[in-house]
Amino acid sequence: MRNYEILEHKADLKIRVWGETKEELFLNAVLAMQSSLFAEKRKAKSAKRKMSASSPDVSALLVDFLSEVLYLIQTKKEIYSKVNFTKFSDTEVAVELAGQKVARFNQEIKAVTHHGLKVRQRKDGFWETTIIFDV
Repeated sequence: MRNYEILEHKADLKIRVWGETKEELFLNAVLAMQSSLFAEKRKAKSAKRKMSASSPDVSALLVDFLSEVLYLIQTKKEIYSKVNFTKFSDTEVAVELAGQKVARFNQEIKAVTHHGLKVRQRKDGFWETTIIFDV
């Protein structure tokens, strides 16, 4: 099974994401968001960061988490290939990110939106959500 798919949207970036667990859903959402940036990687410059987020529910937490990761991506010019969750609940997340520096991005994401976002568990047990990014 694929981890995510990019869906058609008139003006923004729309991605459907899946995971066997909520934690995997969050990880796949980071990877999907980053894949849309089309980064040109620099050689041999590694990057490590720690970050955390908290929100009143899991859907808001996903938006806040992705927004924090996006902030780090844009301000530090980095892409993260490893996401290690040191804390994960429906209202709080803490991660250690590892990746590498990038020369530039070929697409910009302005924001992660709450529009129509709902994290849900399907009948087959997988977790799913659709995220719209303002580009």
